[in-house]
Amino acid sequence: MPTEFISVTFANASNELHPIPGAGVDPEFLVKYARALDDNDYNYTLIPYGSASFDPFTLGATVAAVTKNIKIIIALRPNTMYPTVAAKQLATLDQLSRGRVVVHFIAGGDDVEQAREGDFLSKDERYARQEEYIKILRKAWASSDPINWEGKYYQFKDFRNNVRPVNGTIPVSVGGSSPEAYRIGGALADIFGLWGEPLKETKEQIDRIYAAADAAGRAPNDRPKIWVTFRPIVAETEELAWAKAHRILDLLKKNKSGTSTAPYPQSSGPPQNVGSQRLLEIAAKGEVQDRALWYPTVTATGAKGASTALVGSPQTLIDSILDYVDIGCELISIRGYDNYHDALDYGRYIIPGVRKALKERGQDGAATNGDHANEDRPAKRARALRE
Repeated sequence: MPTEFISVTFANASNELHPIPGAGVDPEFLVKYARALDDNDYNYTLIPYGSASFDPFTLGATVAAVTKNIKIIIALRPNTMYPTVAAKQLATLDQLSRGRVVVHFIAGGDDVEQAREGDFLSKDERYARQEEYIKILRKAWASSDPINWEGKYYQFKDFRNNVRPVNGTIPVSVGGSSPEAYRIGGALADIFGLWGEPLKETKEQIDRIYAAADAAGRAPNDRPKIWVTFRPIVAETEELAWAKAHRILDLLKKNKSGTSTAPYPQSSGPPQNVGSQRLLEIAAKGEVQDRALWYPTVTATGAKGASTALVGSPQTLIDSILDYVDIGCELISIRGYDNYHDALDYGRYIIPGVRKALKERGQDGAATNGDHANEDRPAKRARALRE
């Protein structure tokens, strides 16, 4: 299986260590950052969503226009856009990028954040709406005939879609750590996103996702790809890496009450989503898990978004990532704290090292962002829908 790498797109140079209050879109930085990801052989970049953040579709179109290979993951909350509109917008961007679009669904894990944009459904209802939304998109992309829909959350008649994805469909990603997330993702997703937990806990989640896929009648080679996210802190030696980690931790604590620049919505109070709750529970068990998974960054930020760090020399981080590959993680999301420079470091020292190690093992670890192996499963599902 190819091992692929994901980053996150940032619209300006502001970051969690050195925030720039009120920073807007910096076109030069955005283009420089996107091209750096493309040049350093990342496979995907996530365009995140928050109620107060920049529009992912606009940023995604810009990234697509200035890159050649990297795939653009558009984060989408179902409450913000009617599914027939999303089907056309995603397919339009997919055509503009020559088939490089993925959509990542966010059911919504915080009632306060959801209410900011008029969404007052309960958590269970948000997941049910997301399930219906994904089914509508699949049908809209697969059908050349008019579509009628009479569901709990959406109703429409005679919808006609003339904007079709390049490869017949667009890969769908979901995330979460609740039973409903596992059920929906296992049944419908091409990709399932997890935050960086220890190997044991990650494997337990993968098993639950696969069980949900099996229960939905999916074949073993059609299960969702597993995406796991880390915040690597790398330096030339172990000692330098840990010194760097503690400097970052001090800045995170200092900036915690200041202006947020995280690419995820921030809210006060304890987290409501299960994923963040799990991270905090694991953090209470000890600062370091497995080889190099470091949890003080989780507690310093209140587990708001992806926050577990991997700390060490390049070889330690390569070995740590390979541990996750060995338990079934095919997509490795790595973003740092000094966004641009960390992306360059990972492209120089981490990504090539992981691929080299996998190649030496005889595994398919040399996939580059020009390959299309990741499209096989979504394409099969598209054909099944058409037939």
